[in-house]
Amino acid sequence: MDSHKVSDLPERLTVVELGRRRRWSEEEKLRIVLESLEAPRLVSAVARRHGMAAGRLHGDDTTVPVLAKGKTSTGRVWVYVRDDRPFGGADPPAALFHFSPDRRGEHPQVHLAGWAGVLQADAYGGYGKLYGGERKPAPIIEAACWAHARRKFFELADIEGAARQRAHKKVAMIAPLALEAVRRMDELFAIEREVSGRSAAERLAVRSLRSAPIMTALEDWMRAERARLPGAAPVAKAMNYMLDRWPSFARFLDDGRVCMTNNAAERALRGLALGRKAWLFAGSNRGGQRAAFFNSLIVTAKLNDVDPQAWLADVLGRIASHPAQRLGELLPWNWQPIPAETPSLDAAA
Repeated sequence: MDSHKVSDLPERLTVVELGRRRRWSEEEKLRIVLESLEAPRLVSAVARRHGMAAGRLHGDDTTVPVLAKGKTSTGRVWVYVRDDRPFGGADPPAALFHFSPDRRGEHPQVHLAGWAGVLQADAYGGYGKLYGGERKPAPIIEAACWAHARRKFFELADIEGAARQRAHKKVAMIAPLALEAVRRMDELFAIEREVSGRSAAERLAVRSLRSAPIMTALEDWMRAERARLPGAAPVAKAMNYMLDRWPSFARFLDDGRVCMTNNAAERALRGLALGRKAWLFAGSNRGGQRAAFFNSLIVTAKLNDVDPQAWLADVLGRIASHPAQRLGELLPWNWQPIPAETPSLDAAA
């Protein structure tokens, strides 16, 4: 994120004026950035249409401090990621970011209005209306994140192990249950590593043959063990999290496109998490919106193995004269930089 902050622009935004280099003020740099938004907005709109054409999206959100009078408030940045590569899809990946001043459920409803498909996300309650039968054009199908569920058991097992090492006490009943849950889940993850990048049909066939029996055994085991545990037991809460949402956790058995985890969205938000240490907060809600806009461009470029700075610099220089009907050529996955002109022999002489 540091290389894309407005405060980093002085080294690049200089002009020769009356025979000397001129340094831009912060106000001038901000004005230049705002005026330059129109060009990438055109490209972003095309990229968003591509992203929202997916039949499956990853969704997640994170906090962003927003400067207010005498304090900071907590805003949210949401991301929806299209990434068809795990099931061998040929369409390029894209990340779509949105900003909101809070985490109310109305925001994802607006973000995903008109879209229907599979949403891979955590169990945030604000997504609830997206899955409702009355939703138009159709209910969104929920696919739960196994990495999130596994983490709950892994942390319990790790805490119990640390406690045993410190106190040299006898193994408590809760530790083997958490460890066993992790062991069973890891069998499923091992199969997923084998089918990563294969077609949806191939993934579904392997899952039906090998993963489905493991899932049946896991559910039976978990329900039996849960019945023996007091409700307040931490491992019981971890089990409840999964059992209450079992159809969503089993979604990957019915659809070869579905991943077991929501890691694609979590990775897309990683830059924001690192960026908070550098820029600390957004200056306003409008600043949060701009941050979301630029993250859509930057992360989409990175997902397509394109240098964001080189791509944006080139697009800004070309878009004014580029035919509107060919804007797709400037998208990160289609972009071809204009090669530098080779000096002529006359010029070299």
